[in-house]
Amino acid sequence: MSRDYLISPEGTINGRPIRYVAMGDSFSEGVGDEAPNLPNEVHGWTDRLAIALGELNPETRYSNLAIRGYLIEQIMENQLQATLDLQPNLVTLYGGGNNILRPGVDLDAVVDQLAKGFKALRDAGAQVFTITGLDVRGEGPFARTRPRTALFNELVREAAEEHGVHIIDYWRMRDFIDWRLWAADKLHMNSYGHTRFARRALQAMAGPEVAERIAEPELPPLQELTSGQQLAENVRWAREFALPWVGRRLRGTSSGDNLEPKYPEWTDPALIAEAYARDPFEGVKTTLDEV
Repeated sequence: MSRDYLISPEGTINGRPIRYVAMGDSFSEGVGDEAPNLPNEVHGWTDRLAIALGELNPETRYSNLAIRGYLIEQIMENQLQATLDLQPNLVTLYGGGNNILRPGVDLDAVVDQLAKGFKALRDAGAQVFTITGLDVRGEGPFARTRPRTALFNELVREAAEEHGVHIIDYWRMRDFIDWRLWAADKLHMNSYGHTRFARRALQAMAGPEVAERIAEPELPPLQELTSGQQLAENVRWAREFALPWVGRRLRGTSSGDNLEPKYPEWTDPALIAEAYARDPFEGVKTTLDEV
């Protein structure tokens, strides 16, 4: 059975060109998808999605206000009014992931903040997509947050339904439990992962035929690690990523301190594609490359 999608094959919403704003933290900023020649030196699924939308309609415009390390309170304080001022008709809003990593997190309060954002954006006439947290299924350094993420997702689903917000259901994308899709920090997707997620997001918005515009590359061969290699990988990860993260927590600092949004004003996605202008998977690192 066919279904209607929000975005037409011509790249419009209700017959109007898309004005897309990405709100959130490192996930939406694009951390892990390295691009030294772009702002903040990252690309990401939101950029890739915007470029695909721009290929459908050259009048598409894009802004990305996401900043790595942001808690939901910071997203609402620093990004919501700026988004409303831009008067978008499409917004992706994901937040709360950094809150979930904190042991004493109040998930009801986190989703209350998200719901306020949903309401404000919907009252302003924007179509909003939010994203559930990934089901890590016991994999990686943050496996213990799985029960917390499951509860968070259920609360998000309820808030999204109440405010007419669309959901991109990352929780059910089991194929993302593949270390070839993840950067060396084991927390952010690499270029392969961001590309795959951009395709899924476009599919949710415009359907599978339109999503084919974002081509997925062939992944490198999957490596099987010996116990010694796994131990070495765990030590490397702790030294390079876990300890610095703990240090920032103790100092009360964030990886996003002193960073500005990548695209605070309306940008033509074609200009981003032109600036990127290289083999998107050349030299891409995965979690296993340094084992």
